[in-house]
Amino acid sequence: MTRERVLEIFRETGALLDGHFILRSGLRSRQFFQCALALQQMPLVEELGAGLAETVRGLGIETVLAPAMGGLVIGQEVARQLGCRYIFVEKENDKLTLRRGFQIRAGEKLLIVEDVVTKGGRVRETLDIANAHKADVLGVAMIVDRSNGTVDVGVPIHSLLSIQVETFDPDNLPEDLQAIPAVKPGSK
Repeated sequence: MTRERVLEIFRETGALLDGHFILRSGLRSRQFFQCALALQQMPLVEELGAGLAETVRGLGIETVLAPAMGGLVIGQEVARQLGCRYIFVEKENDKLTLRRGFQIRAGEKLLIVEDVVTKGGRVRETLDIANAHKADVLGVAMIVDRSNGTVDVGVPIHSLLSIQVETFDPDNLPEDLQAIPAVKPGSK
């Protein structure tokens, strides 16, 4: 899957937003990738999932692990495309945790799948859970890497779209963003 095709999907579905956005990291941005808008179309989920699965197919993944909410849909599709098990972590008391009777065994070959990564906070939380269970995390796969390849989570990163999206500290905003009300379109 090409970079151009991923951008086309985001533009056609209205999932690439322009404005003044508050990111989960607390940073501000002029662009926001609202993956949920693209991932509501099952043929696009299948296409994006196939693209991600191809980037990791040779790794010998046994289980895909995704953080809720963003990674749920694409994580399940990547697991389906790879023909492997799928589990997820979710918030409990504002912290990600493994629930619902899901188990991770020591040495299990895991792939973490997320929709969009900027600084990697959710991915690191998910990695911490996998590492606490002594899993063998073979990589992280995502649709959009907003860090343009600079995020380092300690395992290989695989993305369909690696792009540098300008971010700003909320105390040091450019004038154009100061003039626009900030919105937080993602999940809390």
